[in-house]
Amino acid sequence: MSVFWRDVKRGQNLYIDDVEGKEEVIGGYRENKLGIDAYARTFGYEPERSRKGFDSVEAAKLFVESFCPWEIFGVRDVMVELESRAKLD
Repeated sequence: MSVFWRDVKRGQNLYIDDVEGKEEVIGGYRENKLGIDAYARTFGYEPERSRKGFDSVEAAKLFVESFCPWEIFGVRDVMVELESRAKLD
């Protein structure tokens, strides 16, 4: 299992993948005119996992990672890859 950021249109998504290569989005951020919006995935209603108006990409990514959204898939003790992956075509 690995956790990594992948470039997407106007931002990045945080993914988890399994040994078979299946990828699942578990968070992300988007840049827009008013700042940066970020969210961490959940299976319930938790509005505190989404926030708008970040000043930097780094702050938005730290916000998402602070929730350890990979844990909802039962994954523990994993490190987020330092380098983001390129956008898929």
